[in-house]
Amino acid sequence: MSESRASQRPAHLLAALLAGAGVLHFTRPKPFDALVPKELPGDRRTWTYASGVAELSVAAGIALPRTRRLGGLAAALLFVGVFPGNVKMALDYQRRGRPARDRAVAWLRLPLQWPLVSWALTVRDRA
Repeated sequence: MSESRASQRPAHLLAALLAGAGVLHFTRPKPFDALVPKELPGDRRTWTYASGVAELSVAAGIALPRTRRLGGLAAALLFVGVFPGNVKMALDYQRRGRPARDRAVAWLRLPLQWPLVSWALTVRDRA
């Protein structure tokens, strides 16, 4: 594998992660609907689909070398933007007495957002 191909691997993996998540917003939208704060105007499913489009768009931006720098920044902003939804999920799981494993996973997801932000910024900086 060439050095340039190896250096693109983090970008390709991040694009694949975002594309997979984006597709899930359309194929299994119900869990994502629950993350949408009720304070947001409109239908939760609309927000779910809009965030799926955003993830797919950001994935495409990262996948294409010409737009990778902007795509990396957009990914970092997206990860920060969805953080409140992840907090909501953890709090909802706690309040509703979900199984301990589900609650633990929800809480452990929160600090994992920051490595995702860092990964996205690294992709941006290496573009």
